[in-house]
Amino acid sequence: MSPQEYNLKLAEALKKIPEFKQPEWSRLVKSGPSKERPIDDPDFWHKRAASILRNIYKKKIVGVNRLRTKYGSKKNRGMKPEMFMRGSGKIIRTILQQSDKAGLTEIAKNIKDVRSRRPGRQLTKKGKEFLEAIK
Repeated sequence: MSPQEYNLKLAEALKKIPEFKQPEWSRLVKSGPSKERPIDDPDFWHKRAASILRNIYKKKIVGVNRLRTKYGSKKNRGMKPEMFMRGSGKIIRTILQQSDKAGLTEIAKNIKDVRSRRPGRQLTKKGKEFLEAIK
């Protein structure tokens, strides 16, 4: 199955989980500093959550900063050259907190060769089963 189809099916499945609700403030904000307008898509929240969960599944452990870089884009600065800007951290952080409450992810514990206190999120057993059940 292509990643786009999988993400859409995963987004539909996430709509049925009560912890994944789109906050009111998310209708008013942009998805990053390089965007000009707020998000138009009514299903944006669930699509972004599906994409984040799929990234965690592929890469095992992912933090907010790495996801901000993945969802970033180039900012149009007028006459100056374009410059890469990272995506919104608040949206990503809130989605990760919602997936923690749902029991799909958890904060990674001690990892070999990583000195950071909180290296990122990883999927729980329940999360892996949930993602693999979608077909």
